[in-house]
Amino acid sequence: IFSFLEQAAKKAKKHAGGMKIFSGNGNMALASDICQHLGVNLGKATVGRFADGEVNVMIHENVRGKDVYIVQPTCPPVNNNLMELLLMVSTLNRASAKKVTVVIPYYGYARQDRKMQARVPISAADVARLLEAMGVDRVVAVDLHCGQIQGFFGPRVPVDNLDGGVVGINYFGDKDLHNTVVVSPDAGGVYRAKKFKEGLAHKFDMNDVGLAMIIKQRARAGTVDRMDLVGEVKDCDCIIVDDMIDTAGTLCKAASVLKEKGARRVFAFASHGLLSGPGNDRIAHSDMEECVILDTIPSSPQRKANDKLTELSVAPLLAQSIFNIHAKKSISRLFK
Repeated sequence: IFSFLEQAAKKAKKHAGGMKIFSGNGNMALASDICQHLGVNLGKATVGRFADGEVNVMIHENVRGKDVYIVQPTCPPVNNNLMELLLMVSTLNRASAKKVTVVIPYYGYARQDRKMQARVPISAADVARLLEAMGVDRVVAVDLHCGQIQGFFGPRVPVDNLDGGVVGINYFGDKDLHNTVVVSPDAGGVYRAKKFKEGLAHKFDMNDVGLAMIIKQRARAGTVDRMDLVGEVKDCDCIIVDDMIDTAGTLCKAASVLKEKGARRVFAFASHGLLSGPGNDRIAHSDMEECVILDTIPSSPQRKANDKLTELSVAPLLAQSIFNIHAKKSISRLFK
């Protein structure tokens, strides 16, 4: 598939006057991987800091009339990465790029998507307004925390929300699983878990996959009070499916609840492994066999040292999406 992709990208490059891919400092490794899959070079740019800490952006290539793609997740340090992204979009627009598409593997501030209490911002929408004000033409994201974020951008800025679960489905489908049950760690994620279950059934003919849900009651953000299980997991291999793992408190507690209820083995899959604070250690000492994440957020030596953590690459999916956008082909076909 990738050699085909490379040839097709070269052909498109010859005809279309080319796509250019640039990256900030958010996730250089992922951007290089994407370029490798597409057979194009990463655009030459300086994204650094001035002596006083201000962001310094310089593009060292002609982009006039080109379709430009910026790969930049807004992961920690969130505000630095977001500022880099905004200034890169602005720089490219002022340099007469034809279209600027931002590829945001991880969309920061996504959890503040509504007013849960009085006098708080709706930051997810405000970040969308900032990007729009800078003149973004299209946004590609992976597993947005909630789908409504697509509506925070106006109708002139289409948003593609790619399903990172596809990568996980391929990984778990090749495992030797017994009585598989897909578990959602909260009520909001049931749709995601259901899609994961349907993907396993469709791709690997695993038609006896069960579905379960954990209902959690939070005392305050970052802490979980108690958990109740809805569904049957006795003597089953469970896959907990979520969109992101932050401090891993919910996940590890969910794993121990499943073990208490008689689960055979517990796996976890999430698109974004933030693993802030004690997250990595919690996973290392948890009841899980394995925790699978995607590389939307750059890795660290601590993560590589964690035997229970497996990182899959999301670059082939993003490369194929960028190619399909550039060649004006359907993106939904990738998820059929």
